[in-house]
Amino acid sequence: MAIELTWLGHATWLIDVKSTRVGNHRLLLDPFLDDSPTAPIKSDAVQADFILISHGHFDHVADAAKIAKRTGAMVISNYEICEWLAKQGVEKTHPHNLGGGSNQPFGRVQLTLAHHSSMLPDGSNGGSASGFLLTIEGKKLYFACDTAMFYDMKLIGEHGLDVAVLPIGDQFTMGPADSIRAIQLLAPARVVPSHYDTWPPIHQDAAAWSARVEGETDAEPCVVAPGGKITI
Repeated sequence: MAIELTWLGHATWLIDVKSTRVGNHRLLLDPFLDDSPTAPIKSDAVQADFILISHGHFDHVADAAKIAKRTGAMVISNYEICEWLAKQGVEKTHPHNLGGGSNQPFGRVQLTLAHHSSMLPDGSNGGSASGFLLTIEGKKLYFACDTAMFYDMKLIGEHGLDVAVLPIGDQFTMGPADSIRAIQLLAPARVVPSHYDTWPPIHQDAAAWSARVEGETDAEPCVVAPGGKITI
């Protein structure tokens, strides 16, 4: 069994599951490719069986409908976003709400708390922003997605996280300093930065962040460039 994470720039991740027990599955998180200045591929080149959407902002849902309709992927998100995508012709959606989860062919997915806004691109209600806790073949993967640091991350960490993916861009999410405190609360084995360096306002020094992780937490920092891969 192997789980491979590929950073597609900004906050977009491809989770490639290859397992003799549960089969092969591709999960795409927060697809923002065609208008992203850091995406290594465009939306017409990505394949997905499932699309996970954390909240309604353009830089997280921009390519969701076109990819879902082309690939036939099932969208997993909150109720409001699933309804919004269904009106755009997306046929397969699985609505959740915060704290709720479901068993899927690849494993289990649960929507976790996130402190962030969630208005959709057309101004309609995007429901509550979330993160995702994935359980795949006994491995625990936490995608905090767009959020501030919050103390209940300690409870999420009690699941025993193999990897946590955290935003570090600042201004619109937690920044490097708060991410260090979040890592201390979550106590993951490995931690990966996300949602940074897309545009000047969220530029960060990933090497400096990595050094702080090594010096102030017990987690192993994993920094990749867009298109880079991490194997779990």
